[in-house]
Amino acid sequence: MQEIPTKSNKVLYLVRHAKSSWKYDLRDFDRPLKKRGFNDANLISNHLKTFSLSPDLIISSGAERAKTTAKIFIENLNLKKVNFLINNEVYDFSGQSLLNVLKSCNNSIDKLLVFGHNNALTNIANTYGSKAIDNITTSGFVEIHFATDKWENIKKGETKTILFPKHLK
Repeated sequence: MQEIPTKSNKVLYLVRHAKSSWKYDLRDFDRPLKKRGFNDANLISNHLKTFSLSPDLIISSGAERAKTTAKIFIENLNLKKVNFLINNEVYDFSGQSLLNVLKSCNNSIDKLLVFGHNNALTNIANTYGSKAIDNITTSGFVEIHFATDKWENIKKGETKTILFPKHLK
């Protein structure tokens, strides 16, 4: 008798980069985090220790503020052994390039953690999640579950978690 494969759900974790500085005359791509950004990224990532977050892959925009936010989360959540990729298509503000990245993700990846930008993240969360979000704040975290075993087939999922720094202050 042939065994029927079980459908594994896909889980998407979205994190908007932490608060960045406009203090220096730099390209948008190169802007660093502000002190508040470091504080909020640490606040959220330390709180997420209680969640058993276990991504199979971490993808970040190549922008300095997104990479730095990702590194804070990786350190605080002890995710150093998880494959970490920089993908400049995640440096997206509409959501279309980010959606292309998601839908082309290898199906062996069940849980994906993405560090990116608004409005792309809010658009993805509202299009594919089950709860309306006005704006994913800086350092904001959203978790969406999909009842599919293929990233290319993601449709409306279920928003399980919305966590912003203001929820913890």
